[in-house]
Amino acid sequence: MSSGPERRIVVTGATGNVGTSVVRLLSEDPEVRSVVGLARRKPDVGPAKTEWAAADLASRHTDLAGVFAGADAVVHLAWAFQPTHDPATTWRTNVLGSLRVYEAVAEAKVPALIHASSVGAYSPGPKDHPVDESWPTHGWPDAAYCREKAYLERTLDTFEREHPEVRVVRMRPAFLFKRASASEQRRIFGGRFLPGPLLRPDLLPFLPDVPGLRVQALHTDDAAHAYRLAALSDVRGAFNLAADPPVDAELLGEMLGARPVRLPRTAARSAIAAAWGLRLLPASPHLFDAVLRVPLMDCSRARSELGWEPTRTAPEVLEEFLRGLREGAGADTANLRGRKVG
Repeated sequence: MSSGPERRIVVTGATGNVGTSVVRLLSEDPEVRSVVGLARRKPDVGPAKTEWAAADLASRHTDLAGVFAGADAVVHLAWAFQPTHDPATTWRTNVLGSLRVYEAVAEAKVPALIHASSVGAYSPGPKDHPVDESWPTHGWPDAAYCREKAYLERTLDTFEREHPEVRVVRMRPAFLFKRASASEQRRIFGGRFLPGPLLRPDLLPFLPDVPGLRVQALHTDDAAHAYRLAALSDVRGAFNLAADPPVDAELLGEMLGARPVRLPRTAARSAIAAAWGLRLLPASPHLFDAVLRVPLMDCSRARSELGWEPTRTAPEVLEEFLRGLREGAGADTANLRGRKVG
């Protein structure tokens, strides 16, 4: 691996929620000479020291090994959440595309692979205490997102055995938010026509309190900082990433001045399933089931081995994100383009 300012880092999925933050932080780092951002559609502008390349990771016509040649690390972030009604399409992009990335890393002799896993890769776990990186990663089998993340964990197990010369890092972040991703995430999970301006405290007299709905959040920039550290440090293995405190109906109620009202799981799921079945809601009931089951994560390893700390609390992250939803916030990439609806 190169040392000092000679390092060249390749980032897949470089124009998305996480990718834009990772590219920016890497480009600002004096240890990095250049950043290559891969995306389906190249943006018109980018940070200093950054070059762009258009790539379909799952296509055999894309010479990934050629792009990766001479890189000191590949940060693999590319991921498609939609269409949830066609899991074969997301499997092609997410799983087959990732396998091609791994093959190209080995072929190009890239010394480090930083892979974006997720809390969604974990098997169902506790909501009253956190688990470390040794918790099983078999996902929730009914949700395509979790199946794909868990499958890639197994393929990385094999990749590490076959290519011990490659330093593999698996990042397992909580749910990631930032102001600039608000419009994109509204489109992905809430639908293109969900009115962001309606997400105001004075219009929310109560919040549904669904049993099991207790999760962790993290600012995307804080996650990107961990990716940067992993790309430039001599670390291996998995790292949990999350901010405190865990997010539940009580915390959201305090933030929004709304009263939590207990809602049975079956009622909440039935409503989501009906809206998803009618194609009114992009987020599937299977993903809802998974969210109710993902464990809380212990991030001690990231703190001790990466020297990483989140700079924002979970309430601060959500407050920024909700403002972004109301304002139709976005960024200058095709993925993150802002749009106000309502």
